[in-house]
This record gives sequence, C-alpha cells and structure tokens, in this order.
Amino acid sequence: MKKLYTFTLADRAEAGLLKELLEREGVACLVRNEQLFAALGEIPFLECSPELWVIDDEVWPRAKSLLESWLKEDITSTPWVCPSCGEKLEGQFGSCWKCGKERDAMRGTRDEKP
Repeated sequence: MKKLYTFTLADRAEAGLLKELLEREGVACLVRNEQLFAALGEIPFLECSPELWVIDDEVWPRAKSLLESWLKEDITSTPWVCPSCGEKLEGQFGSCWKCGKERDAMRGTRDEKP
C-alpha cells in the first residue's frame, strides 16, 4: 500500500470524489484519516488530514498520473458538450439535463469556447 495524496481538512469531500474516480478506472484505493477531524485537539492536526492510498503499489504510477491530471484541470468549471445529444452544459453539471447522459470525468467532452 502506498500513499498517493494528502488533503487538507477542508478537502475531505474531494478525497472521496477522487477515490471514486480512481475506482472507476480500476484502481483499488482507500481514504485514511477520513473521520479524524473529530479528534482535533486530542491528536496533532497534521495527523488528522485525510490521505488517499493506493492498495496495489504496481498501479501507483498510473494512479498518480490520473490524479495529477484531474487536480490540474478543474472539471467542475469547464463547460462541456453532451456527446449523446450535443447540448451545451455548464461545468458544474455531472450529467446532461436534456438526455441524462453522464459526463465522462476522465475526458470531459468540452466546449472549445466557454
């Protein structure tokens, strides 16, 4: 098992989101220290930060690459075009309001001009 990323306490939700995205790509992982924020004050704050761990060390480089690309690109603010019906959508939508097709989190079909 190998640590992939350490989040701030404010980014606990992002840790869970990225864990799900990695699992969709076939990368087995887990979030450690997810609930330790409740122990702040009893435990040093640096030890309470959520951490994303990859279970299989062999897929760590692939997981690191995927994670870096997702963190570099803010998928929630990038407009996209539904690949199914062609509807233009704002970045915060995870699926098309018109046809229900889910946004591809990896490639995020984008509208070239926002």
